[in-house]
Amino acid sequence: MASGTEVVSANAHGCCNKGPGYATPLEAMSGPRESLLYVTCVYAGTGIEKPDYLATLDVDPNSPTYSKVIHRLPMPNIGDELHHSGWNSCSSCHGDPSAARRYLILPSLISGRIYAVDTQKDPRAPSLHKVVEPADIVNKTGLAYPHTSHCLASGDVLVSCLGDKDGNAEGNGFLLLDSEFNVKGRWEKPGHSPMFGYDFWYQPRHNTMISSSWGAPAAFTKGFNLQHVSDGLYGRHLHVYSWPNGELKQTLDLGSTGLLPLEIRFLHDPSKDTGFVGCALTSNMVRFFMTPDGSWSHEVAISVKPLKVQNWILPEMPGLITDFLISLDDRFLYFVNWLHGDKGSPIVAEGEDGKTWQYEVPEIQGHRLRGGPQMIQLSLDGKRLYVTNSLFSAWDRQFYPELVEKGSHMLQIDVDTEKGGLAINLNYFVDFAAEPDGPSLAHEMRYPGGDCTSDIWI
Repeated sequence: MASGTEVVSANAHGCCNKGPGYATPLEAMSGPRESLLYVTCVYAGTGIEKPDYLATLDVDPNSPTYSKVIHRLPMPNIGDELHHSGWNSCSSCHGDPSAARRYLILPSLISGRIYAVDTQKDPRAPSLHKVVEPADIVNKTGLAYPHTSHCLASGDVLVSCLGDKDGNAEGNGFLLLDSEFNVKGRWEKPGHSPMFGYDFWYQPRHNTMISSSWGAPAAFTKGFNLQHVSDGLYGRHLHVYSWPNGELKQTLDLGSTGLLPLEIRFLHDPSKDTGFVGCALTSNMVRFFMTPDGSWSHEVAISVKPLKVQNWILPEMPGLITDFLISLDDRFLYFVNWLHGDKGSPIVAEGEDGKTWQYEVPEIQGHRLRGGPQMIQLSLDGKRLYVTNSLFSAWDRQFYPELVEKGSHMLQIDVDTEKGGLAINLNYFVDFAAEPDGPSLAHEMRYPGGDCTSDIWI
């Protein structure tokens, strides 16, 4: 950040000193290169009776511990299923000098606990700061199965919850924590809870928050069953809320082209009224946008054709778009096809001519790659894309049992933003098969300085 730059934002309280993050997405692109990466790692659901943990990875190529796990922070409980993560403060608080991007919020998808981890005392060895117990959340809000957390400019933290304690989708909604991580209540107004919940993103200049919809926890925690889609236990809607009031203004039915809409992102430019959502089962990227009358509409922007396959549970295999992100300059969109990354297994693809074929499995540093790409995180400058390959322990076991047996891994993909193209960096490989307590499942990644999937500008 250039010295001497003065910034005033909507939440600056009349002060021009800088808070966390960057004044604009484009300014963030010129921020320092990442040197550490925090990764949620899971033992829940793997058969290993050990607590999930937060791994700290060295991603500085000039460091002697480059591409190594340099610290592990085990949670105090077993069976949490750490999943996504977020910050207590981000660039939405940039104008507030009293705010600091200090605590990493770790919701536990299965147990319902929420952990706050202090990354400021020692960024290379984070420590546990506070535990929000599920009983407290259920007693005060009725919510369970917490998923996505985003910091708010007010200092509060908003967490989407996918159901009630019994796994019913109708019990879902949004949990509001204060800056000390005490349960304040629900964010949405009474009677304005969505049918299903999952991810969300807000765009304050358009007074809008939009959430997506996975499915009923009672269904997805047992593994994926196609019948459950027909039974109405999975979502296909986007829910449009007034921001910050929490009124459900509109529901967009994505129909048969938008089954299981998962990750949702607005463009980073806060003046833009456009975003995307990845619809996993139908493998479509859907664009949503504001219309001239102030309502929201949608269209399919990218479609991934299913592969005709043999030796699988269905005759056709969808790509299964499980994660995507947008570069900070809103120029590039990257997405993964978790199932189409299946290589070297008994499953073969069948061409239109009836001939079968299979991908060759690349090796990195003598390690044969397992499974398909799942979570991704992009460097601030857009040059490096980090990839892990675990989705959710019950689904990993179903679709990629080798991941549960041997653990997941992390890759770095170099991005050529000038000429185009992606290339695996052969110098970077993290094998979670070699963890001290046994193979673990690595999921979401965060930089201490913020990134393009947790920072929101106002």
